[in-house]
Order: sequence, then structure tokens, then C-alpha cells
Amino acid sequence: MTQTTHISLRGWVALLGLTFSTFIFNTSEFIPVALLSDIGTEFHRSEAATGMLISVYAWAVMFLSLPLMLATTRFNMRRLLMALIALFAIFQGLSAVAADFRLLMAARIGVACTHAIFWSIISPIAIHLVPDRHRSLALSMVVAGSSIAMVLGLPLGRIIGLWLGWRWTFGCIGAFAAITFFYLLFTLPSVPSPGHFSLKSLPDLWRNRALVSIYAIALLIPTSYFICYSFIEPFLLQTAGMSPQSVTIALMFYGLAGFLGSVAFSWWFNRNRHRFCTISMWGIAIAMAALLPCASLSQIAIFLACLFFGMSTTAFNVAFQAEIINHSPAVAAAVSMSIFSGIYNLGIGSGTALGGIVCNHLSIAYIGLAGAAIAVVTLILWRLRILRTV
Repeated sequence: MTQTTHISLRGWVALLGLTFSTFIFNTSEFIPVALLSDIGTEFHRSEAATGMLISVYAWAVMFLSLPLMLATTRFNMRRLLMALIALFAIFQGLSAVAADFRLLMAARIGVACTHAIFWSIISPIAIHLVPDRHRSLALSMVVAGSSIAMVLGLPLGRIIGLWLGWRWTFGCIGAFAAITFFYLLFTLPSVPSPGHFSLKSLPDLWRNRALVSIYAIALLIPTSYFICYSFIEPFLLQTAGMSPQSVTIALMFYGLAGFLGSVAFSWWFNRNRHRFCTISMWGIAIAMAALLPCASLSQIAIFLACLFFGMSTTAFNVAFQAEIINHSPAVAAAVSMSIFSGIYNLGIGSGTALGGIVCNHLSIAYIGLAGAAIAVVTLILWRLRILRTV
């Protein structure tokens, strides 16, 4: 397949299945954002305390990504992916029936274990299915699943949660995972292991200045925007004074823009990689800084800010995944991605925890400004020190 210049029909069908899988994994990862208030109400916890579902999940991925990926580098990646989706569905079911907050947290940690490997292998699997000239397209399709999760998954999960209860949302995610499992069972071709990556080779990755620079940004930028994004639902309800239905629409705007960000990546990233990365980060900073002023203007202004925010974050995510693959040896791509995933999730967890501090000690109104401040400092570091290494 990779010796031709066109993507085969089988390749397109398999890529569609991978898009489905990123849809469910991304919906699951961030669904607590859309249901934060309802989960907190049932278990009598504050927004900051309930937000620990996001932080602990992210920290679990951070600690588990590298060791789990090293333990599975010899596995056929198709079989590994199928096992991950099956376990993912089981843990979603356990989340749906959790009797208390501790059991819900335990089930979410189980989901995080599958996540820790999934995001390390999904991009290498995608580029294996297509000729080299179509790698950007394959990556953009994978990320499109994440964007669709924001457009449909999170708002639909929120609607289900509002109508039937948040437990039904987790149950539906598990059911969709089971459907995706059977789709990929019949459509995804065998994807061999890229080769065994020895633990002794790990220091070589840390001596790669370009990778280390990308990892630094993968910590700081997600930290900045998860200060804001993790608490966007209560921010829109409390600070912007929006109705629950309008919050759902705002989250849909965020996700729709994410799809636009993935399209922009497929069109423009290869023309000027550095400029694309810089613009995506400035977009994140500007969007977060604009949230509070927009909240006092109108719902249309908030919708536009969410649109710009979603487009910028998705463009950043896919661009830096591509940079990881570009700067990694083929045999180390999955391991490099696992380190990226771990560091990225450290940023998610840290950002959510910092956002909780802002909510508790300042005001939830300031989460966007706090996130924007860290993003601007990161951009200065990117311009003065990091850009020359990548």
C-alpha cells in the first residue's frame, strides 16, 4: 500500500475506522468537562473537586504512557488497538454504574490505562496505511475524529446527561466503542510492530534537541489552555450567564472549529511548519484572553471566541504530533509519541489543577486570563530559545 501514490479503498475504510476510534477516545477523555456540574451535584462536590476527574485521568496517562508503550512495542499494532478498544468499552460500563465518586475515579483510571497506549500508536498506525505523500492527510483524519468529538460527542453527551443523567452518557460511549471494535475487526489490516525499542535507547531520544524542545511546548501550552478549558462549562454558566442549552451550542462551536483546524493543518502545515505552529499558539492565547471581555458583550461574541479557541487548539495538537513523528526514528515513533502523550497529559492535569486554584482563590471569571498569561510566556520562550532547534 505504501509503495503506491494513491490511498487505496481499503486504506480509506481503515482510516475511517481510526477516525471513529479517536472520536470515542476523545469524547471519553473530555466528557467530564461537559458534565462537571451534574457529576459534582450527585456526589456533593465542588467544581474544583470534581475537576480532579480530569486531573487524575491526565496524570495517570502521564505516568503510564511510556512504561505501557515500552511493554507493548513487540505487539502487532492491530491486535493491540483491538484489545485497547475492548478494555475501553468495559471501563466505560463501569463508569456508568459507579456507586460513588471513588469508584468512578477508579473506572476513569482504567480508561486512562487504555488511553495511555492508544494515543501513542494511533498516529503511527494511520501513517502506515497511506503513502508517504499522504501522511499529513492521514494525521488530519485522525485528528478530525477528535474534532467531531467536540462537535458531536461532547454536546451529544451533555444532552444525554441533561435528559437521562450523566451515567447514560458513559454507557452510550461504551456502546459506541463496542460498535467501533467490530468495525475495525473487519476493516483494519494487520499493522506489524515497528520493531523492539530497547530501554537502553531511551536516552538517545532525550539527546534529540528538537524532540526535547517539542516536549517543553507540549507541557506548557496544554497547561495554559486547560486552566481555561477544563472549567469552560461552569464559566459559561456563571460568568457569561448562559443557559445550559446555549452552553451546549458553545461547545459545539468549539468542536466545529477543531475540524476546521485539522483541515487547515492538512492544507498549510507542510508549506511552513514553524509559522503554522506559531500562529496556532498565538490563536490559543488570544482566544483565552478574549473570553472574559466576550462574556460581557453577547452570546455571539462568546460563540466566536469558542470557535477561534477550538480551531487554534486542534491546529496546535496535530501540528506538534506531526513534529514528533518528523523528528523521531521510525522504530521510536510510538515511544516518542508515548512520551509526548505523557507530557501533554501532565499539562492537562496541571492546567486543571491550576484552574481549580484560580476558581477557589480568585474567581472562575479569570480562568481565560490566567491561561493566556502562561501561553504568552511560552510563546516568548518559543521565539527566543526553542524555534531554532526544530
